[in-house]
Amino acid sequence: MRDPADIYPEPEEGWPAYVLARAPALAAYVDATLRYQYANARYFEWMGVDAVSAVGARLSDVMAPDLYTDIEPWLIAALGGEQVVSDRELGSGDNIRYAQATFNPDFAPDGTVRGVIIAVADITERRHLEMRLLESEKRFSQAFQYAAIGMALVRPDGRWLQVNSAVCDMLGYSTDELLSSAFQDITHPDDLAADLAQVKKLLDGEIPSFHMEKRYIHRDGHVVHSLLSVSLVRDENHQPLYFVSQLQDITARKAFEDALFRERELAEVTLKSIGDAVITTDPHMIVTSLNPIAEAMTGWPSHEAVGRPMDEIFHLRDPLTRQPIPNPLLAAVAKNAIVGLTTDAILVHRNGFDSPIEDSAAPIHDHAGNVVGGVVVFHDVSETRALALKMAHLAHHDTLTGLPNRALLQSRIELAVTVARRRVQRAAVLFVDIDHFKQINDSLGHAAGDAMLQEVARRIRMSVRGEDTVSRLGGDEFVVLLPHIESQRDASAVAEKVLEVCSQAVAVEGSELAISFSIGISLFPDDASDAESLLRNADTAMYEAKMQGRNGFRFFNAAMNERNAARVRIEVDLRKALARNELCLHYQPKIDIRLGSIVGAEALLRWQVDGVDIYTPEQFIPVAEDCGLIIPIGEWALREACRQTEAWARTYRPISVSVNVSPLQFQQTRFYETLRDALEESGLPPTLLELELTERMVMEGGDHIAHLLRRIKELGVVLSLDDFGTGYCSLSYLKQFPIDTLKIDRAFIRDIALDPDSAAITSAIIAMAQSLNKQVLAEGVETMEQATLLGEAGCPQMQGFLFGKAVSAKDFEARIAAIDTGNPVAPT
Repeated sequence: MRDPADIYPEPEEGWPAYVLARAPALAAYVDATLRYQYANARYFEWMGVDAVSAVGARLSDVMAPDLYTDIEPWLIAALGGEQVVSDRELGSGDNIRYAQATFNPDFAPDGTVRGVIIAVADITERRHLEMRLLESEKRFSQAFQYAAIGMALVRPDGRWLQVNSAVCDMLGYSTDELLSSAFQDITHPDDLAADLAQVKKLLDGEIPSFHMEKRYIHRDGHVVHSLLSVSLVRDENHQPLYFVSQLQDITARKAFEDALFRERELAEVTLKSIGDAVITTDPHMIVTSLNPIAEAMTGWPSHEAVGRPMDEIFHLRDPLTRQPIPNPLLAAVAKNAIVGLTTDAILVHRNGFDSPIEDSAAPIHDHAGNVVGGVVVFHDVSETRALALKMAHLAHHDTLTGLPNRALLQSRIELAVTVARRRVQRAAVLFVDIDHFKQINDSLGHAAGDAMLQEVARRIRMSVRGEDTVSRLGGDEFVVLLPHIESQRDASAVAEKVLEVCSQAVAVEGSELAISFSIGISLFPDDASDAESLLRNADTAMYEAKMQGRNGFRFFNAAMNERNAARVRIEVDLRKALARNELCLHYQPKIDIRLGSIVGAEALLRWQVDGVDIYTPEQFIPVAEDCGLIIPIGEWALREACRQTEAWARTYRPISVSVNVSPLQFQQTRFYETLRDALEESGLPPTLLELELTERMVMEGGDHIAHLLRRIKELGVVLSLDDFGTGYCSLSYLKQFPIDTLKIDRAFIRDIALDPDSAAITSAIIAMAQSLNKQVLAEGVETMEQATLLGEAGCPQMQGFLFGKAVSAKDFEARIAAIDTGNPVAPT
């Protein structure tokens, strides 16, 4: 092997001098007097010092003053025996460079410092690299800290290493609180196992990253839903360093998804449970769904119908011509509008039979308003049409006698007045009232009274012409309209005939009952020029006939004021009665036939002295309403009912009591405050108080009544509709107002065992109430047969003479006490 010296001969100046002169580093030696003793060429070049004049010269003499001022402290420190390392910027403008200077003391053998060895390295490139790295780290830190989504670095054991503001805001913790804990501490317990399983796979190298929906527990305790993305950073030895986690708050989205899911579930349940058939299609009339009713009415199971053209599933024909009727859904989608009900149409079942239906169609829109399909809703009207005709008849006719009711009578009187005025003719109104009917009704019962009313109605119809109208206003009041008469004598002849025909005894339950009538007559245009005045004046004349001994008729005249005088007398007496505490409440029991127990009572107003009626409610309540006394009377009744009910609940057991509310009382602006005060003063739980309202009160009250009903419901008071089914025959208000209970009118109950239509209507009302989650109560139950039929129809609560009449609070209390000691409730 050749000697290296033969290959690389030693330089003339020797290797040390050669290397120092050519080394990239800057080297210099300064003695204790701060004079240059040596420096290589690169050093003098960097320092801007002349090499010839510098050796042996003081640094302060050959170096730029500002540069010397900077390094003098380092030189002095080195001469003091301390090593100094310093970075420094050299040059200016585009010639700036960076250097790292090391000042090492040179110790003599005796330990003294005899000079300073200066070594300067050019770190310009390194400095530029460090600055770029620092800038990159700064950008990363800012991007990390201010990212819109949560960012976190997490140690392999789960402890937080670094978190940004978004994570803190999302979870409600401060940075310090998170850095002192682990993600396991705030993970929802139900999600922790799945999260840790994914973390294990990541650590084991089975997956490069994972994504999952995960719940955290916010600092205030509520659940935060997040979308979590996690990846793992490893070191050069493939060992785990930390997880990089991204968290996106999806709580609002999850709430929306949950609401959407619930809404969809509700819609599906509703479609499956409603009584109407529903078919949906896409914009091309391809069926997308059928509910069970639609399946039954078309004969097509959903799994067979979906995907087929609508025309294959839904065939409509004209009932007379049998010609096809266009599908209403085509027009709805084409016009982008709801198409109303199609009447007189029949649906052809898959098996060929027909069903009369009514239907409507509407387009389905997406969130942008674009038509994405259509829906047709239809139902079988075979029974509905028959029931509608029956209901329409009942809306204008008395259910007991079949005669026109007040509404139909009013319209016919108005028509008669219009025709008579145009033809310059006369018309007459006869107000017919059965004398002493209340005594008959009370002594023989309502069934006997109803039978008498039906017979009277038949006899009055026999007494008049076909063009005349006989109407029953209610109770024992009938009205005869004679739309065309020549003179007063014509009206007298009809009245005499009515008295004659009806004077014959009426056979009721094996007894022959003699009856008589009081009839009042008013004439158009002699006594009045409008329907309301004609009826009112005939009523006044009828009271005049009663005052004159009954069983006769009187024509109205302007001097008649006896009825007004009678009303004045009642008003005067009523004011005295209030001062004398002559008004009282009687209570009629409400029975739950399933429990066989009294569950409530209806409070009924009575005006009695020593147990004898001074005036009946039918006599004094209308007067009280006319003169405004019904308001203080109603307030007293409400407070007294609350007081008595609370006493029973405290002494015996909770029993709800219902109170009838007058329209005038309900319309008072302070009714709510009066109700609230009555409950607070008595201490009665609001759920034990029930207010009975009429359909007219609810329907005609407007927004004020709707708002009042909602406030009353917020108190907890129960609301019921009295005489349901005889009013407006509109069911929409059952959705609009917070009604709890429907009371089936006694007119339906009376005929339930005899009239299939009354039974059908009663069953329909009970079924409807149950489907709307409303309580239902039948009033006027007088026979076991009625009670049995009602029970079979699903009516749980009943009220009527069968179970007991209205009695005083003392007697009612005795009945409660008897029950609570073990005596069962039984029909009386």
